[in-house]
Amino acid sequence: MMTKRVGARLAALLKGGEVIELIGDVGAGKTTFTKGLAASLGVTEDVQSPSFTISRVYDLSGGLRLAHYDFYRLQDAGIMSHEIDEAMHDPRTITIIEWAQAVDHVLPPDRLQITITAPSIDHRRLELTPHGIRCEAIVEALA
Repeated sequence: MMTKRVGARLAALLKGGEVIELIGDVGAGKTTFTKGLAASLGVTEDVQSPSFTISRVYDLSGGLRLAHYDFYRLQDAGIMSHEIDEAMHDPRTITIIEWAQAVDHVLPPDRLQITITAPSIDHRRLELTPHGIRCEAIVEALA
């Protein structure tokens, strides 16, 4: 599936400290994208959407971590704003956020925004919008 392949290609460019904001309707492929990225980073656990738990953290090789957040059910992140802010500022953590509008007030200026749309049942369109120099370099390397 295309979303998994793009996630895998992106994973090869991540070093830690990156923030990825995933935008898309329910069922667009945000978690599928995350599964491809996580598998390529070496996650062997079953990656699931953290819609009910809000966050899941996976340990990676080399002391890195993948923090996956899903704020679908929240209008305001409340105390979770502190946890995500800490994860986003940890240079060893790659942070992925679904439904980030609940924490947009703490999102860093340098982040990669990926919008996933589903023009048909079996086709996905991914639009990568870099915010900041580091993420601009990542998107250029993907091209």
